[in-house]
Amino acid sequence: MLLSTVNDAGFPILSLLVFLPLAGAASLAILPRRHDALYHGVGIFTSGMVLALSAIIMFNFDSDWRYKLGGSGFQFADPPDGGARWLPGGITYQVAVDGFSVVLVALTALLVFLALIFSFGSITLRVREYVALMLVLETGALGVFVALDLFLFFVFWEATLVPMFLLIGIWGGGGKVYASFKFALYTLVGSALMLVAIVAMTHLSGSRSFHYFDLLAAVPVAGFAPGLAMAFFVAFALAFAVKVPLFPLHTWLPFAHVEAPTAGSVILAGVLLKMGTYGFVRFAIPLFPDAARTAVPWAMGLAIAGIIYGSLVAFAQHDIKRLVAYSSVSHLGIVMVGVFAMNVEGWSGGVLQMVNHGLTTGALFLLVGMLYDRAHTREIAAFGGLWVHMPRFSAIFLVVMFASIGLPGTNGFVGEWLSLLGAFQVGAVYGVLAALGVVLGAAYMLWMYQRVFFGPAGEMSAGMRDLDGRELVVLAPILVLIFWIGIAPSFFLEPIEVAGSAWIDLVAGAAEFANAR
Repeated sequence: MLLSTVNDAGFPILSLLVFLPLAGAASLAILPRRHDALYHGVGIFTSGMVLALSAIIMFNFDSDWRYKLGGSGFQFADPPDGGARWLPGGITYQVAVDGFSVVLVALTALLVFLALIFSFGSITLRVREYVALMLVLETGALGVFVALDLFLFFVFWEATLVPMFLLIGIWGGGGKVYASFKFALYTLVGSALMLVAIVAMTHLSGSRSFHYFDLLAAVPVAGFAPGLAMAFFVAFALAFAVKVPLFPLHTWLPFAHVEAPTAGSVILAGVLLKMGTYGFVRFAIPLFPDAARTAVPWAMGLAIAGIIYGSLVAFAQHDIKRLVAYSSVSHLGIVMVGVFAMNVEGWSGGVLQMVNHGLTTGALFLLVGMLYDRAHTREIAAFGGLWVHMPRFSAIFLVVMFASIGLPGTNGFVGEWLSLLGAFQVGAVYGVLAALGVVLGAAYMLWMYQRVFFGPAGEMSAGMRDLDGRELVVLAPILVLIFWIGIAPSFFLEPIEVAGSAWIDLVAGAAEFANAR
């Protein structure tokens, strides 16, 4: 199947983007021992090059360009003239981006770059291995967002598991072993279900290829019985729901967040959780639209349960990082509400909110990590009156907090508004209950901020130094994007809306074809 591309020179920029971090990780093996600054430098330089490539792709992405059969304007395809045979059995290699994936690629590149800059001042144990794992993790995550072969997608999906497992298990906190194994077990069970579904679906549909567009064409023709289609959808959905994580499959997340090193928490929240929500938008819903529509009440119900549950549990936390971890469960519930609204507003809001959550929650984990590096505690009761001692830190935390709770003028408002608008189109009850989570989110974040920054001075507050230059450099790009997306979101929304409109049409067309049979 032919895929046109806007990079007329045919330069494989996406393949370079995906595998450059892997090359950087391999290069660390030949460097001399005990040169930690050099290892950090290689990681920052490599991830910086990836960020530059992602910026080139983002700024050259043509939001008005469509591919009439693919439906949503895939661009920068490599190879451009169809998938290259990789393994026997119709398994091919091809990567490309559309309006959904291009923004997630840029988000991944930015957060890995910032996480590695932050790590320069906080990671001193086994630095070479740490940087290598971060770069391998980046290759896996980028591959997930650009793969156009389902088997290739699965390989990249699995490639993120081992690096994150080791990052938590080696550089994590006191409960790191439990947290890392729980993360691995949950993810492996979901991945096994997805692999079985991919192989069975390909075989039963009569497709001789694992290529995404070939399967999109073959599945409606195969006319799976409703029960079988639902079984396939559930297998995909469980794998993606674990990664989101969707309530009640969320129990691994707080442990992983709390025990992971700061940079690991940033990548986990900002990138890996988005793989789950992206999987619903890209695979589970388009491949099985009728089953997805049948599952809307269940998916919406679980998402709203997660929104409210995450907010209420966050209220009960005494550890700032654990509070932010439970806020992720709530915020990603908003994303899922938008996705399962299955309309342009909902999908646009859901995908944009994936980016917004990655920026704001990633920034919150960075800020909590900066605080922990100074005080070696994250207990809310240990602080108080920080505004007096750390004015820059306090002001930036305030901006990020307002973005997290969706204050107008910040990025969080745009994504939440569109997601809720999509939910209201499905049913007013869904919209009202989801909006309740927004109110609760504002309450627990403001409660925490008041105690840490304006409450009575705690034992750790006196003598705390404010942010240094490196930390300001890490936070500055996120602050710019918070206001850019909040005030002028069209640059990011246009490609998302074009893709959303096209995929809604594709899903509707597939459902009509299946019903006509």
